[in-house]
Amino acid sequence: MARRPLPRILQRGSVSITRSREIARTAADNATDVLHPLITVTRGLRLLAGAGRQKWAATPRDRRGHVLFLVAACVLAVALIPYGPLLALISVMGAAAWRGRDRTPAKTGPDEAGTARLQALYEALVPHFSVADDPGPLFSHGGDWEKAFGTSYEFDGDGRLTRLQVDYPAYFTDGDPTARARVEQVLHAKSGRGREYHFAWDEEANHLLMTVLAALPTTIAAQRFVTAPGETVLGFTDADAVRRTVPVQDGDATRDASPVIWRTGARSTEPHLLIVGHPGSGTTTLMRSLALQALQHGDVLVVEGGGTGEYGFLTGRDGVLAVERGLAGALATLEWAAHETERRLIAANRARQTGHPEPDDIKRPLWILLDRPSALGHLAAADGRQDPQELLQVPLRHGRAAGVTVVVADQFDSLDALTGTVRNHTRARVVLGPADRAEVEAVLGVQPHTTPTSDVPPGRGYTRLGSAPVLRLQVPATPDPYDDATSEAHRQAVLDLVPGGAPAVEQAVPESAEPVSVHTDQLIGAPAVAEG
Repeated sequence: MARRPLPRILQRGSVSITRSREIARTAADNATDVLHPLITVTRGLRLLAGAGRQKWAATPRDRRGHVLFLVAACVLAVALIPYGPLLALISVMGAAAWRGRDRTPAKTGPDEAGTARLQALYEALVPHFSVADDPGPLFSHGGDWEKAFGTSYEFDGDGRLTRLQVDYPAYFTDGDPTARARVEQVLHAKSGRGREYHFAWDEEANHLLMTVLAALPTTIAAQRFVTAPGETVLGFTDADAVRRTVPVQDGDATRDASPVIWRTGARSTEPHLLIVGHPGSGTTTLMRSLALQALQHGDVLVVEGGGTGEYGFLTGRDGVLAVERGLAGALATLEWAAHETERRLIAANRARQTGHPEPDDIKRPLWILLDRPSALGHLAAADGRQDPQELLQVPLRHGRAAGVTVVVADQFDSLDALTGTVRNHTRARVVLGPADRAEVEAVLGVQPHTTPTSDVPPGRGYTRLGSAPVLRLQVPATPDPYDDATSEAHRQAVLDLVPGGAPAVEQAVPESAEPVSVHTDQLIGAPAVAEG
């Protein structure tokens, strides 16, 4: 059979076809440009008509007559006024043109740099979220990152991740803290160091949400906080971490901040506090803040093991029973505190047995602030004396019933010097300064859900009250007002909180002797009078 010849248009090549397509495309583009206003108005009229039909369908049947009457009245009014129909037509066309305008869709998805960062993060997570015998792995080398990350990610102006939700397979051991820590370390390293990340594990839905936390404000200084008796503000934390706010003076403005409230007294579950940090981390600042708050409703005993005079501004003030820096004064003061705790317990027990209210002299709270007890312990061991921490056994074990609160502050390198009684009875914990996850876990008992950074301001750290969750913490600025490096604003803020009374004048003692304040002998003699 003879082969039929091809049509002439196909025999002469595709040049004519290509030219015809270009002519048709150009004609269509020109027609679109010319008719674009008409297309826009037509689209707008269609949308307005659809909206009118939906409005009419949503109108109850018993009210449709009233709507028709109102529309007819408006049409009649427009028809009677001069140039009414023309103005109405212009208004309708304008509304249709506005409603039918082109809406450029918002740009979705990351740019090239963001895509490369997400793909690199996906590849780094493959060894942690995949197994060899998985028939349909969610994470695989060279796989699609959109399956694991979806659209739950955000970038900042520098192109670094600020939020990411990771969907991981159900067989991942998300209940193992070690496995979690490995994944969090990878996310931290690949998303950018120098920032603090929060990790929220949803074990039921197999989701991990990583967010970048904003820095806690450091501009809140010491001041009177709105708290009830028995409540003490340790510092301030994230807004979504606690349900309570207090008004604070932040510079020249007043705003609401989220405080970390520590409750003491007979109903407290964690009546004693342990503060740990590195040198310069702000442990003494927190102790000064607690002392100023405690003086509002109670009496304070301060024992400073470092001997640097950080609490000299409290000496001789109303409510400050003693400020001791030497070993002899510390032992005498803590011995008195132990006898005072016993006296309070005996007085309260007698009052309950006789059916009388508690005496007024045991209702006022007593605070024992012990800074750097390890330093005093070394001095006591060298001198063959009793460790001051041993005198804290009675206040720590029976302080809640007697209205006695003990606060101990020390450094990481001296944690081994703390006695078991101090460790067991100080269930409220604070860690300040740059500390890694292992150091935080050694003090708080669990690892934080954030990544600690190496560069933090003084007073920044973590806190955990008993078995409660770990919270970020920023201590209010409470410097030593007698320090030359203190600003005038902070110095005045601290001095405004110090109770009245002139500072006590220390007795003249030989240089080889340890300084003992004037009122120490009177203080130690008080229990003997009470017991006699």
